[in-house]
Amino acid sequence: MGKVLLLMGSDSDFEVMKKALKVFKELEIPFLIDVCSAHRTPDRAKKYAEEAEQRGIEIIIAAAGMAAHLAGFMASHTTLPVIGVPIASGSLNGIDALLSTVQMPPGIPVATVAVNGAENAAWLACQILATKYPEIREKLKAKRKEMYDKILNKSEKIKKEAEVIQNS
Repeated sequence: MGKVLLLMGSDSDFEVMKKALKVFKELEIPFLIDVCSAHRTPDRAKKYAEEAEQRGIEIIIAAAGMAAHLAGFMASHTTLPVIGVPIASGSLNGIDALLSTVQMPPGIPVATVAVNGAENAAWLACQILATKYPEIREKLKAKRKEMYDKILNKSEKIKKEAEVIQNS
């Protein structure tokens, strides 16, 4: 089954990225995780990108704050799908990271989620993998059904509480 590589520009990004790890654990998706900076360790980041496919990696998730060049840097050195997670930090609280991640030149796309959107990055990675792996697709369908049922249960609870208030 496909593997996901999660890279963070700094160890301070790990708190946000833990949400992605929980998704991968729940869906039993193997992953690798490391700290690798596009600015401070560019040769290491380039090596990760260039060797990812040989290592069985199918998707890269790159998280970074401020200038946030990690996702774009990775995308420029591989044809694998790259998902960027802008991290809230600095005086602009992640807006700079969002713009740096989403504004890629034609031909070098980075799928970008919300600021601190690590969980959705993981779900998107799973959806991409599901196009190739039917077992992941089935797990995603089951998770969606679980979410649907949870909302219906909450709806029924609210309706009952509202009825009590209305009839009192």
